[in-house]
Amino acid sequence: MENFISRLKQNLLLQVFTINLRYLLGSAFVYASIFKINGIRFMPKPTEGTPINTLSHFFEAMYQAGVYWHFIGWGQLIAGFLIMSQSFSTLGAVAFFPLILNIFVITISFNAPNILLVTTLMLFANTYLLIWDWNRLKFICLPGPLTYIDDKAAFSKKKIWTFIGLVLFFVVVSFRLYQTYHYML
Repeated sequence: MENFISRLKQNLLLQVFTINLRYLLGSAFVYASIFKINGIRFMPKPTEGTPINTLSHFFEAMYQAGVYWHFIGWGQLIAGFLIMSQSFSTLGAVAFFPLILNIFVITISFNAPNILLVTTLMLFANTYLLIWDWNRLKFICLPGPLTYIDDKAAFSKKKIWTFIGLVLFFVVVSFRLYQTYHYML
């Protein structure tokens, strides 16, 4: 399997796809994190007539928890930044996985089909990124002495991708802060 993944990583189109997938996943988490960090609701407050076992009540409970709401936001921001950085994308994908898996289980639990499609795709995308970086992660997962195979995908290791990721991170944060400012007015 490792040799197969290594051969796939030499494909320029897959390298570009992986770089942009990291930007997309990271941007989604960074975008969602800013409201939480600033203590703003993610969804409208449920009305009195809303059934108690709905997703809006669940999010309201997390919002009312205060510190937990901020904690989730900071976790999403850090994971999103790490993935977008390209340099720390493996660590970002590892940090991203339990977060997106948790969100995926929540959407299944509350039968939210529209959100379920998005979270399913994000979970698959993150799984793809973990498989992409298997050569780095196998030391955590497998026992015994293992050899490291550097795939030498030179195109995806260019520093320009890190620079673009950092610029994109600050653009997303700035845009969301701008939206937050206007939301609070």
